[in-house]
Order: sequence, then structure tokens, then C-alpha cells
Amino acid sequence: MKTISIGVLGMGTIGSGVVKLLQDHAALLDRRVGARLRIRKIAEIGTPRIPVDGKLLTTNAMEVINDPEVDIVVELIGGTTTARTLCLEAVNKGKHLVTANKALLAEHGLEIYQAAAAKRVDLGFEASVCGAIPIIRSVREGLVANQIQSIMGIVNGTTNYILTKMSETGQPFADVLAEAQTRGYAEADPTLDVGGLDAAHKLQILASLAYNAYIRFSDIYIEGIQRIEATDIAFGRELGYRIKLLAIAKEESGELEVRVHPTMIPEGHLLASVGGVYNAVHIRGDSAGSLMFSGRGAGQMPTASSVVADIVEIAHNIVFHRPSRVSLLPTGTMGEGIALKPMERIRSRYYLRVMAVDKPGVLSMVSGVLGDHHISIASVIQKGRAEQAAVPVVMLTHEATEGDMQKALRRINHLEVVAQETVCIRVEGAEE
Repeated sequence: MKTISIGVLGMGTIGSGVVKLLQDHAALLDRRVGARLRIRKIAEIGTPRIPVDGKLLTTNAMEVINDPEVDIVVELIGGTTTARTLCLEAVNKGKHLVTANKALLAEHGLEIYQAAAAKRVDLGFEASVCGAIPIIRSVREGLVANQIQSIMGIVNGTTNYILTKMSETGQPFADVLAEAQTRGYAEADPTLDVGGLDAAHKLQILASLAYNAYIRFSDIYIEGIQRIEATDIAFGRELGYRIKLLAIAKEESGELEVRVHPTMIPEGHLLASVGGVYNAVHIRGDSAGSLMFSGRGAGQMPTASSVVADIVEIAHNIVFHRPSRVSLLPTGTMGEGIALKPMERIRSRYYLRVMAVDKPGVLSMVSGVLGDHHISIASVIQKGRAEQAAVPVVMLTHEATEGDMQKALRRINHLEVVAQETVCIRVEGAEE
């Protein structure tokens, strides 16, 4: 039986999970591959978290890459500097590559994709988006016959946990974030998660595959959840909506919009019921229709499961002498048949909460400004009267352009009757 040798770079949380799966399921994987999958070398500068044969360990990553016996290099060290160098070195030496590094692919993926295509090696990165959910494989293979009309995803478990908890308890953002950090659902520095960057990394990878064009990470509009208040979650529920941090890609008439931001979606939408740390991606294809993928989007073993799935797929290709499928990689840049739509031209409905002095004529003043910018109001909630205090005026608008809404907000916020900056949340889903 043929032996396929694996070199692992990094044995942190995910790396340890991968090594554990390869060791514990060795017999099962050998039967499924039709060859022996064996770890030949592991590069790790710290003490291994699980028992491994000391003969496998090295502190020099290049020793793994330069080993002529290593067939597949698995990069699990994270970051975008050293990891970029090592991944390119591995590919340029003709090694097949598996990585879970979403930031690396989102920010430097084009050169890695192009290098893999030039060297005719396989590149697996299923674990870079949504942990155990096989979303990468579904987009680039299962839906290859479809023109993807839209992708909407809850792709960050930390923010979904926070918004779910705020919705259930009415607690403020800061309190729920602190609890999430205590429970290990949020990092000590949660900026990548709550600021929307992690979700944007994943959207860049998904959208580049779905639309067969490499999207620059800097072209994605990103807005986090730091300013979401329990008040707006409660008003959203009253209107029949839930707030989620969504990664959104939509294509229409040869233009693509890519954005990450807090979004109100109808209670009946498939994504609305996805709570806690779970991930979910809703995809609409012209042939397949609406599809929903959900499951654990992070964690040691779910992510390791996807890494090993990529290893097995590449091992199959080696065993059966199948050529690498470089045509599935987004090696072309934007502009070839599809262009990015500027954020100011996207169309959406909007939730607005205006904190205004409670006096006659306030609603007409605000609605007048909206009307001047071609924005009509679908529904209004006005709460209580309070002398000398600002009260919330909540509105749901019909569809408008982002540019018109931002111009209107600037005028509304300068009205004398408006006490503080207006809260604005985009709304997705069928308009009633």
C-alpha cells in the first residue's frame, strides 16, 4: 500500500486537533484513501499539547517543506507574514498545500492561488470558512452549474453569540462581550470578531470562489456590531425582525456588491433562527434555488475535521493520479465580466431610530428630509412622551440607495430637534 506523507506546520489548537484525528482515525482513513496517511514531520516551537513521537518534531518549518518525502504540507500557524512565506515556499517546491488560514487567503490569496496553478499542485482550504460546514466544496463544486445570485452568511460565532444573548436577555453589548470572553467565545482582543473583519475575510474567500474573480479585501465594506444596542434589538423584534451580523454578496446585471454589517432580517428567514455560536450560510443559485448550510463554524475538532477532509481529497488525487483542479481557484482579478458595485449605489431598506425632542412636527421634519432624498417610510413606532427629554422615533423605510440614505442622515442629525446620532441598520429580506 502506498504511503502519503504529511508535514504539519503548527501544533496549536487546530494543529493538535488535526494530528489527533490523523492518529486516532488512522485505520479508517487508510481504508477510505486506499493508502497509508502518515505524519512525517511536525514543526512546532512550543511543547506539544497532545502526545506525539518526538522523532516527528522539529522547530524548523523549512525542514518540513524541504523534506523530499513530504507530499502534503498543512499550514496551521496563522498570521499573514510567516505563513505567507511558508505557503509559497511549499507550493513552489511542488508540495500540495492545505491551510485553514482565512486572513492569509483573504489578503494574499491571489499570489498563492496563482502559484498553485503554475505548479499544478492541489490547494485545500475548506477549514478557512465556517469550520466543519463544507461550504467551500459546495460553492466551487456542488454549485458549479449555477450562477450564484446571492450569498448571505452568519460566519462569525462570537458576534452571533453576542447578538443572540443580547436578544434573549436585554443586556448591553459590553456586558455580553465580557461574558463571551469569560466563556472563551471571544478573544481578549475581540476586534477582529466584533469589528466584522473575521466575517469579511470569510466573505472574501466565498465570494471570490462563487463569482470566479479575486476580490480585493480592501474593497469589502465592513461595519461591526459595537454600536448595536439592546433597544434596537427590542424594536426590531416589535417590527418582526432579528439583528444578525451578515456577510453579503449579491450579483445583478454584471455588478457585484460585497459587504459585512449588522442586518435586520425577517423572523421567518432561515438565518433568523440560527443562534449562539453557530454559523449558517444561505445561498441562492439560478438553478438550485435557495440552499442553507449550518453547523459549528469554529472550534478545535470541527475545524480539524475540515482540514483532514482536504488532506484526504488530495491524497485521493495522488493515489489515482488525478491532476490538480486549478480551474476551481479564483486566479483572475475583478473586472473580467463582473465589476464591483460601489457601496453608495447598493439598494436596501433601512431601520432608523431617531432620538428627538418630543414636540409637534418632529416626524414631519424627519420624513420631509427623507422625502427630499427619495426615501419613503414603510412603518413608524413612536414611544411615550417625556418633557425635556428625547424619545425614540423608529422608522422602517422602503428600498433606497445607500448614498441617498447617508445624505439624509447627515441632514437629520443636524436638525435642532434631534438629540443624538441616528441609529441606522440595513434591512434584508422580502419587503412586505
